[in-house]
Amino acid sequence: MTVNWKALDDTRLRRLKPLVFLAALLPLGLLLTAAWQDQLGANPIEKITHNTGYWTLTFLLISLGVTPLRQLSGANWLVRLRRMLGLFAFFYACLHFSTYLVLDQFFDWSAIAKDILKRPYITVGFAAFVLLILLAVTSTNAMQRRLGGKNWKRLHRLVYPIAAAGVVHFAWLVKKDLSRPLLFGGILVLLLALRWFYKIKSARLRRSYSSI
Repeated sequence: MTVNWKALDDTRLRRLKPLVFLAALLPLGLLLTAAWQDQLGANPIEKITHNTGYWTLTFLLISLGVTPLRQLSGANWLVRLRRMLGLFAFFYACLHFSTYLVLDQFFDWSAIAKDILKRPYITVGFAAFVLLILLAVTSTNAMQRRLGGKNWKRLHRLVYPIAAAGVVHFAWLVKKDLSRPLLFGGILVLLLALRWFYKIKSARLRRSYSSI
């Protein structure tokens, strides 16, 4: 009896995708509940800004962890969750920036421009957000075909410097308690190391096959 692995993977995805989608919305639900119950603390704008930024970086790293997890586990179907997770990172980044734009600066474009130019953590964060917009816009299958596989992959490797910029932005923002930024930075370094390891391993396998 042969196992139809593709059908099995499709079944897993049909069951898992709605759960992942709902789980990804849970941080927003908790934040809205806290706002409704007036539990955002003495500085609600700061609370919303930090919360949405935290989840932006969290989903970025989760999306980057999909490929190493697939390589370690052999569960190829996990890759088909990566786009959703990456788009949720963009979703929370939009909420993060919108909080700054609307609640903090009240659409004061002159003040925003000055902040971007003069405050390094905002400069880095804004640059990362602009690049994240580019990745979100080109995340569709149609854009992948239009750009070509190699160009599309090269473009989407920007997610690593985006994540690094996010860590730096977070570290400069919190200033004193660096435990969370350092944790995020450590996870990112681990993911980069795994990427490098599997790239070297794949290159060695190709050389060994070509020499046979």
